[in-house]
Amino acid sequence: MLKNICVAVVVLTWTIPTYTPAAEPTKNVAIWPELAPGETTRDVGTPLPGRESDKPPITRVEKITCPTMDVFPASEPNGTAMLILPGGGFGYVVPDLEGSEAALWLNDLGITAFVLRYRTTTQKSGPRWQRPLQDSQRALRLIRSQADRWSIDPDQVGLLGFSAGGQVATIHITQTDDAYTAVDDVDLQSFRPDFALLIYPWQIMDSQSDGLIAPIEITNQTPPAFIVHTDDDRSTSLGAVMVYAGLKKNNVSAELHVYQNGGHGYGTRSRSGSAIGTWKDRGTEWLRIRGLATQN
Repeated sequence: MLKNICVAVVVLTWTIPTYTPAAEPTKNVAIWPELAPGETTRDVGTPLPGRESDKPPITRVEKITCPTMDVFPASEPNGTAMLILPGGGFGYVVPDLEGSEAALWLNDLGITAFVLRYRTTTQKSGPRWQRPLQDSQRALRLIRSQADRWSIDPDQVGLLGFSAGGQVATIHITQTDDAYTAVDDVDLQSFRPDFALLIYPWQIMDSQSDGLIAPIEITNQTPPAFIVHTDDDRSTSLGAVMVYAGLKKNNVSAELHVYQNGGHGYGTRSRSGSAIGTWKDRGTEWLRIRGLATQN
C-alpha cells in the first residue's frame, strides 16, 4: 500500500493550495515530479519494528526510493525556514527523534520546518551520501520555489542535519555544483542554504588523512554554522572542530559546542548525567542573535 502513496503525492504536490499556519504537519510532500535520479521505483519507505529500549519511541524508516518532506508550519511564521535532515546511518531515516521533535522546537521560534525523508541506501556503488545530497539540494530548491505558499523569505532558508544527515548537510553547505541534472523550473532556484546547524555530524573526518572527507571544501562562501558534538561520541568531535576551524580561517561566522558527554543520537532530548539537552538553548540564542528566530 505504501508504494502507491508516492504516486498520488506526486500529482498533488504541484496543485496543493496555499499553506496556512497549523499545528498539524502536511506530510508526504514529494520533492521530485517523477522518479528520483537513478531510481526505478517510488517507495516512500517501510517503518522498522520498534525497539523496547526506545523510551519515548523512535521511528526508523528504511527502503526509501521516493523522498518526501513533512512540513511543519509555524503558528506565527517569521519568514525563516529550516530543512531538517534526520540521521539513521543511511540505512534508514529517523523522522521523529531527529525530525519532528526538532521541528516543533523551531515552530516555537517562528520557524517553518521541513523534515526530509531522503533516500536510504539502495545502490551498490557510489558514496552513501550522494543520493541524500541530491534530495537535500532538490528539497531546498522546492522550499524556495514555493516560498509564498509557506510564508517564507527565500533568503532565510537554513539546513539542520543530525548524524548521517549532518554529514550530508556538511557536504551540502560546501558545494557549489549541482548533484543532479535539472528536471524542471524548480531547479532554477539556488540550493545554497543561508545558514546551517550541524548536530553531531557523523564521520566527517577522514581517518586516513586526518582531514575532512573529500567532498567537504570550506571557503569564504560557506554559510554561517552552529555546530554541536560530544567528547565521548565515537563519531569523533574532531570533524566538528575542523569544520569550525575551516569556517574561522575563511572569516565565516560560526559557533561550536563540544559537550563532555552525551554520546550520539540524542536529537533534541536530554540524557541522564549529561548537559547535552541544553544545546537547544544555545541554538535558540544563536538563531535569535542572527535575527532568524522570534524574540520572546
